[in-house]
Amino acid sequence: MQFAVWPGTQQAWPDILDFARHAELTGWDRVYVADHFMSNDESAGGPMLECWAVITALAAAVPRIGIGTLVCGNTYRHPAVLAKAASTADIVSGGRVVLGLGAGWQENEHQRYGIELPSVRERLDRFAEACAIVRSLTTQERTTFHGEHYRLTDAPLEPKPIGPLPLLVGGGGEKRTLRIAAEHAQEWNAWSTPEVFAHKSAVLDRHCEDVGRDPAEIRRSTQALLFLSDDQAWLDRHRGTDLGRAAIVGTPAEVTEIVGRYRDAGVDELIVPDFTLGTGQRRLDTLDRFNEEIAVHFR
Repeated sequence: MQFAVWPGTQQAWPDILDFARHAELTGWDRVYVADHFMSNDESAGGPMLECWAVITALAAAVPRIGIGTLVCGNTYRHPAVLAKAASTADIVSGGRVVLGLGAGWQENEHQRYGIELPSVRERLDRFAEACAIVRSLTTQERTTFHGEHYRLTDAPLEPKPIGPLPLLVGGGGEKRTLRIAAEHAQEWNAWSTPEVFAHKSAVLDRHCEDVGRDPAEIRRSTQALLFLSDDQAWLDRHRGTDLGRAAIVGTPAEVTEIVGRYRDAGVDELIVPDFTLGTGQRRLDTLDRFNEEIAVHFR
């Protein structure tokens, strides 16, 4: 089992760089960056760095760790332009980039920038075409693709990524997204509890069987908010709160048990966002404690 970190892009670049360098020096496997332009609230305020600028900067500044997008929004990134950005970043990194791609969802980004947000069905249709285009551009000499939403004619992508530049499909939709992952992805990711992950992973397996693909070819990852402490009162406050997404809450022993359930559910990589780790030295101390007292049992 591998472990990755996910620093939020709302923070200053020196803080992201220090966090990524610390993760690399302490043995983490990857660092992920989200692809959003603003916060998902009514104000849409506060600073937020652009994903591919951060990815490429990390590729140059942090020499060992894998670097991935979690995940790019297809609605505001044409797949040919996205493939060019990913290939360039991969070359800068020496072959360490993971291209995470999703159908797109955050309404305020589209509203405020005047970017079309189609229906869910159309987004997924576009997403399926985009995944096919990205894979073709990064692996074939030329790409001709005449779909309903995208048209490419004898399109080159040079230089090619050093590779393997895996395509990671993000999302848990069981009818379409997991089907798209089965058809095109080398990796799949979704926020989940161990139980939800096991269920959706089984759905992905069935889609793989339908399209004639070995399910073992697809690497699988998930993430959850982390609340790690010996302070039971502090932990109980978070256990009793609706956090809006999957969370791992507990003492080191309790967290170790939960991570074991993720492993047993088939998780190949667990991603730890820094959103709940605190700031400054506390953030690094919590990261180190997870690495030294919990991850060590699963590597």
